[in-house]
Amino acid sequence: MEQNENLLLNLWDRNKMLIKGLLIGFFTLVMLIPVALLSDQVSEREKRQNEVIKEVSSKWATQQTLTGPIIVVPFIQTIDSTGKITKRNAYILPEQLNINGRLLPEKRHRSIYDVTLYRSSMQLSGQFDPSVIKKLGIPEANLLWNECTVMMGLDDARGLEENVVMRWNNAPLALEAGLPDNNVVKSGLSAKTSFDSNRRAAFTVDLKLKGSSYLYFAPVGKTTHVQISSPWKDPAFDGHYLPSSPAIVDNNGFTAEWNVLQVSRNYPQAWRDGSTYDIEGTAFGVKLLQPNDSYAKTERSVKYAILIVALTFTLFFFLEIMQKRQIHPLQYVLVGLALCIFYSLLLSISEYTGFNAAYIISSIATVSLISLYTLGIFRKPQIAAGFAAALGGLYTYLFVLIQLQDNSLLFGSIGLFVIIAIIMFYSRKINWYGTGYVPETVFNTKP
Repeated sequence: MEQNENLLLNLWDRNKMLIKGLLIGFFTLVMLIPVALLSDQVSEREKRQNEVIKEVSSKWATQQTLTGPIIVVPFIQTIDSTGKITKRNAYILPEQLNINGRLLPEKRHRSIYDVTLYRSSMQLSGQFDPSVIKKLGIPEANLLWNECTVMMGLDDARGLEENVVMRWNNAPLALEAGLPDNNVVKSGLSAKTSFDSNRRAAFTVDLKLKGSSYLYFAPVGKTTHVQISSPWKDPAFDGHYLPSSPAIVDNNGFTAEWNVLQVSRNYPQAWRDGSTYDIEGTAFGVKLLQPNDSYAKTERSVKYAILIVALTFTLFFFLEIMQKRQIHPLQYVLVGLALCIFYSLLLSISEYTGFNAAYIISSIATVSLISLYTLGIFRKPQIAAGFAAALGGLYTYLFVLIQLQDNSLLFGSIGLFVIIAIIMFYSRKINWYGTGYVPETVFNTKP
């Protein structure tokens, strides 16, 4: 019996570092549980933020896509088999469409969240060429030019701050809610007008429009020119077309310009009802990005949590071996929990201060806590100071990776390579079959 106990003790003495290493690896995997819970918490808070944005936007006005103006020309069609006469519609798009606008962002605060809204002031101008309808092969006598309707598509009419009056050949034409049909756009404004089939018609519209998230424009003109400026410093130019030339974005805001030709679209200048085209699918414009999206950055930070835990445990393990001081497994668990609480602090504080300030506060608090704990374990200020420097370096490295975004994979790979190289360099002197730090002379001893 005593011989078996001695055998077990001898086996433990020869392999205790291996067993301790496996135990630490197990604890590292266990830390995935609170990390997963933290990741769910980040997603839940981000979902709540989106709900607040949606709620506030629904009371202001939602995102806006401006389509038009478009002319609806009724025409008479005779069904040959029965002789019955029916009335159908043809649609004409502008020959030229110019849009010049100014977008003014506004912030609303709800609970702990900021919601970005906007007001816009735009002028639309251009002209229609009635001759394009000849391509449809409709007899001139069947076209009801005196019963035309001009319509404009708009996602959310609640955003209109003034009555919309179009100058149609210099005559005022008030647009009202409702459309003659929903074949081209689903909602918007319209007005009855007459169209002289022998000459072009010019139009001008001044529009004051509220919205949220983004403002898009459908390129319905044979030539569409859009110029938008705003004091907003974080735009995203999105949609079917990018600006024709690089947008100007600086501390004063942005200015962007688009020029879109009909040949780059997939729908004609005129067509009959019965044909369907996804006009809004070709829309383009600008999104107002919310700067310093703390939830997205926090989510990225959480993805690196297991790396921080593993490297910190490795550092503790090396200190345990080199200082010849046993660290209880429970102490590893406490350090791991402290590392996980960092992300809880980061999430909660960032909702009030923004991500960068929250990261600094949380990392300083976490590094200080674990460093003081290390001082209590090893009783050596230089060990605690070195550990604080190493852990602080890890958090600085993580912060840089998060800020880099597109280049994070490259610099992350380089950083991990350097870290592994450092670990390999210092681990080469460890006697893995015994205990303690192996002197340099061991490797220089000749047989």
